[in-house]
Amino acid sequence: MRAALVGVDFGKGDFAASLEELSLLAKSAGATPVTTVTGRRSSPDAALFVGSGKADEIAESIADLELELVIFNHALSPAQQRNLERRLDVRVIDRTSLILDIFAQRAQSHEGKVQVELAQLQHLATRLIRGWTHLERQKGGIGLRGPGETQLETDRRLLGDRVKALRVRLEKLQKQRATQRRARGRTNVFSVSLVGYTNAGKSTLFNTLTKARVYAADQLFATLDTTSRRIFLGEAGSVVISDTVGFIRELPHQLVAAFRATLEETIHADLLLHVVDAASPARMEQIEQVNAVLKEIGADHIPQVLVWNKIDAAGLEPALERDEYDKIRRVFISAQTGEGVNLLRQAVAEFATSSPAAPPESVDKTGPDGLHG
Repeated sequence: MRAALVGVDFGKGDFAASLEELSLLAKSAGATPVTTVTGRRSSPDAALFVGSGKADEIAESIADLELELVIFNHALSPAQQRNLERRLDVRVIDRTSLILDIFAQRAQSHEGKVQVELAQLQHLATRLIRGWTHLERQKGGIGLRGPGETQLETDRRLLGDRVKALRVRLEKLQKQRATQRRARGRTNVFSVSLVGYTNAGKSTLFNTLTKARVYAADQLFATLDTTSRRIFLGEAGSVVISDTVGFIRELPHQLVAAFRATLEETIHADLLLHVVDAASPARMEQIEQVNAVLKEIGADHIPQVLVWNKIDAAGLEPALERDEYDKIRRVFISAQTGEGVNLLRQAVAEFATSSPAAPPESVDKTGPDGLHG
């Protein structure tokens, strides 16, 4: 599907990196970005987000390049989305819808699918309330009206019922996961979670450490489902390592909420390996974004080691850095070539030996202080 990407620079963050990311997201969803329309504003236009002149420029691109889709690098209100679709006469989606679409394509496990559908329906509910005026125009007609209800009310009720059912199912899955975690806790196994920005190389590292065959690809959100494996680290004994979903700037709030069950693994870990793409020019901003999501899910108190991955692409050497308290601060590795991975094993073993799989509330509370490179 041929698409135009639209980005508005409000003077915050790395605008170029954000647009590059939108292009990757669009490709991950199966779209073909043909052109990018950019503009600068101090604040969004209430009706069209971009303003009238810029909307005309987008419309010209659609006509000239025969585009079928417009993707905004921002969250649009239901009214803005509706107004833009009327003005441009093609489908318009925002960043939130795009990420939800990728998640829907990638979810493999039953739990992942339930979480994505819940997030999609919650997003759709906001579009239903103010955005679906075309349904209100369908007065009467066979099968279009329930007893005393308009189609909009029927849709809203059915949507609410489905959301309720999905929440109940998620709670059940969450309880099962908690039971499995308690069983692990009783055996006193030190648990490690890989966290990081999407496409930082977490799944490749997971495969390298555990010899597993988890799907790893150079694309955004290759992993949605948490996978855990046990590895043996000599004197430190067995350790459980979990691979988790990648984070991204402006991760839709309903996705964070829906994926809370999966991210529970992160909250209950004894150590976080925060995987960073050392070759990315936006790596410092990405570290901040990941830490913001960790705070949102209540995992910001867990000890954290920064794993600078892709050193082969960044022209760096394998290394292990400590802070002034002799705590391991950063490890430089390449999950692809295996360089420095032994240093990382050493780091995990050191943490496992000094903190014998304590429950989260008694884990060393030093947290990520001083660990932000």
